Amino acid sequence: MNHRYDFLYLYDCTDANPNGDPDAGNLPRLDPETGQGLATDVMLKRKIRNFVQLTKDGQTGYEIYVKEKAILNNQHARAYTELKLDPKKAKQDERDKTKSWMCQQFYDIRTFGAVMTTEVNCGQVRGPVQLSFSRSIDRIVSAEHAVTRMAVTTEKEAEKQSGDNRTMGRKFTVPYALYKAQGFVNPFLAAQTGFSDDDLEVLFTSLENAFQFDQSAARPAGSMAPRELLIFKHDSQLGSAPSHKLFDLVTVKKKDEVDVPRSYSDYEVTVDESAIPEGVTLIRRI
Repeated sequence: MNHRYDFLYLYDCTDANPNGDPDAGNLPRLDPETGQGLATDVMLKRKIRNFVQLTKDGQTGYEIYVKEKAILNNQHARAYTELKLDPKKAKQDERDKTKSWMCQQFYDIRTFGAVMTTEVNCGQVRGPVQLSFSRSIDRIVSAEHAVTRMAVTTEKEAEKQSGDNRTMGRKFTVPYALYKAQGFVNPFLAAQTGFSDDDLEVLFTSLENAFQFDQSAARPAGSMAPRELLIFKHDSQLGSAPSHKLFDLVTVKKKDEVDVPRSYSDYEVTVDESAIPEGVTLIRRI
């Protein structure tokens, strides 16, 4: 990979919970001082991993390391088995070989990195792709909804149930919010992990379709939507401008006549393309 990339990702949420906090009863995450909504980088990485696992299933080099019920030490052991090495006697150069094998085999390791210094040691990988927390453009409101339970599990429970004492649950949604996340692709680390231009294309395609196959009760179909993927491609590996200066060229603001935003059309997204420095190209994917 001969280029550095900085990218800005905008997506919105309508009557859904984009990233509930398990330590707060699954309430939507927010900044307590500003009231802006937050979503973790882990959430977006999960969407990318799920999309790659779904669309590249069975293809060599596109396995997913961090997935549900994965036993990581078993994955590490595969590397030693394939390379005919003994994990108990492995020296540093042999562990480096297992690390390279893991990068070649697993898309998310060569993309995001991984700490594999567990019982079966395959080393540590620093990934070339980094994502920030997402932050909503404006304050969010968390709506709380009571949910009643009609069915029961046991006959004893059925005898106790009546119209007034049905088991209750809670759902939390954000009526509307537009979120912004920032990303970076380090070509020097890409060379170390084997992250290629083809892998980069998979990354951007995953972001374009991040919520397409992620529907659930918390995020119904159409409730989460990618809106902008603005990519700043540098002509060199080192780059031609700091990331923050490029991100500052993008302005996202609520339209003056809008009091309470309820759709993406209530916002204006502008890029000061005249100020983009020489050696940087803006690519709009969405």
